[in-house]
Amino acid sequence: MKFRKLIPIFLGILSALFFAVTFVLNRFMSVSGGHWIWSASFRFFWMLPLLLIVVGSQQKIKPLIREILKKPSKWMIWSTIGFGVFYLPLTFAASYAPSWLIACTWQITIVAGLILDTLSKGTFYHKNKQKKGYLFSGIILKGVFLTQIGQLEQISGSLLLISVLPVILAAFAYPLGNRKMMELTNGKLSGLQRTLGMTIASMPFWFVITIVGIFTAPQPTIVEVSQTFIVAIASGVIATTLFFMATDKVRTNKNRLAAVEATQATEVVFAFIGEVILLQIHMPDEYAIIGMLLICIGMVLHSIMS
Repeated sequence: MKFRKLIPIFLGILSALFFAVTFVLNRFMSVSGGHWIWSASFRFFWMLPLLLIVVGSQQKIKPLIREILKKPSKWMIWSTIGFGVFYLPLTFAASYAPSWLIACTWQITIVAGLILDTLSKGTFYHKNKQKKGYLFSGIILKGVFLTQIGQLEQISGSLLLISVLPVILAAFAYPLGNRKMMELTNGKLSGLQRTLGMTIASMPFWFVITIVGIFTAPQPTIVEVSQTFIVAIASGVIATTLFFMATDKVRTNKNRLAAVEATQATEVVFAFIGEVILLQIHMPDEYAIIGMLLICIGMVLHSIMS
């Protein structure tokens, strides 16, 4: 029984590993001269055929289409927020800041989920556990700050503003879109089906962004297109599906949902390791080591509370 309770946590950590690919590769593409519009839109254009093949092989496309047609406007609104308003600011921020800073700021999504639960009507959160949730999330965020404190001195105020604000927007958009879609589907669809459905429903947004890119951005290179394909598989398909599977398993328990969302803090560690390997940044200092330990402690406490 205890092992079954830990499955969503394991899925969350695994999804964080694949999500970290987004932060590192988006930064790598930006450093290599790629444009953030193509980094964002191509990911979802790649995801669409990949997911159609996988979900189609399971013969689960028709039930998905039926669900979308029941409430198409809600699918479009929350998918655009959950995928579009989430991912576009992340790729924009990657043009101005290293992946470690984006991954660090992204951890605000942990608190964002708690805030959304507090504001929602009929929350399942017990007040005592809610306070503990904020406390444990605070430990994680403190750990994230310590992990990057040595690097923050190298970032100017204007750069910090233009890279942090879009990520804060994304940090609220993702859990909001995810929660609304969980309410809408109510466990009727698998993680893969929901990922495909949200990809389809967000396509109008990505077509508009692409049109803007045609007139304002340089043409994408073959290398950039191939890299977005990797991001689409690792983050768009594998990570998103794993995360949706994890949150779907605990969708009726706000405490456990907060614990699953807290696992995304490990993205900081994974992104840092990815930058060390791919972009050859400096190894972490003593503050970073203490910070990573605090992240792990906060995650464990969240898991125990759930």
